[in-house]
Amino acid sequence: MSTSINQKILRTANAPQTPPDEIEKQVAQALIDLENNVPDLRNELRALQISAAKEVDVRGGKKAIVVFVPVPFLKAFRKLQQRCVLGVAVLGFVTDDGDRLTRELEKKFADRHVVFVAQRRTLPKPKRNAPVKNQHRPRTRTLTVVHEKILEDLVYPTEIVGKRVRVGVDGGRLLKVFLDAKDATSLEYKLDSFSSVYRRLTGKDVVFEFPTVQTD
Repeated sequence: MSTSINQKILRTANAPQTPPDEIEKQVAQALIDLENNVPDLRNELRALQISAAKEVDVRGGKKAIVVFVPVPFLKAFRKLQQRCVLGVAVLGFVTDDGDRLTRELEKKFADRHVVFVAQRRTLPKPKRNAPVKNQHRPRTRTLTVVHEKILEDLVYPTEIVGKRVRVGVDGGRLLKVFLDAKDATSLEYKLDSFSSVYRRLTGKDVVFEFPTVQTD
């Protein structure tokens, strides 16, 4: 039984409640195509849904596609990404080619980069005069934590190995995020997309870099 586009899109409470737009339909159809035509992705993809998708402008006139996934499905998406990375290494093919799912989607959207982000929601800080029962806010819903999680989502399965904040003379803050150097070859081409997507989603400036490896 084939999957339809509408079945592939699950509008969670914090996702847009409008009918799927053209980009969302394209992403859903691309996932369905992979489900039907790539045997080693089929079983995992069949059970997964996205909640939204949007295009983001990237420096140099390029674009990126942000695929939002419901939080309950994030672990399964990550397992799929990680399994593909490990599988490539075990089978002895190119080991620095990134996760299979993202690469397959980027083949279908040849002029755009693809990133996955969980559809998280922040909760406002409780007011001092709010009733006690309304004062509890899970830490996972704070703005700080949500923004940290977006960083992790963007670069997964690469690991963040360090962060540094630079304050300019005008008081502006620029976050530098350092990624695992072993993934430099496979991710160098997406660093501008990571920065543009993060700014679009959070309003904050960030630069992604790889640490300089010292050689003797």
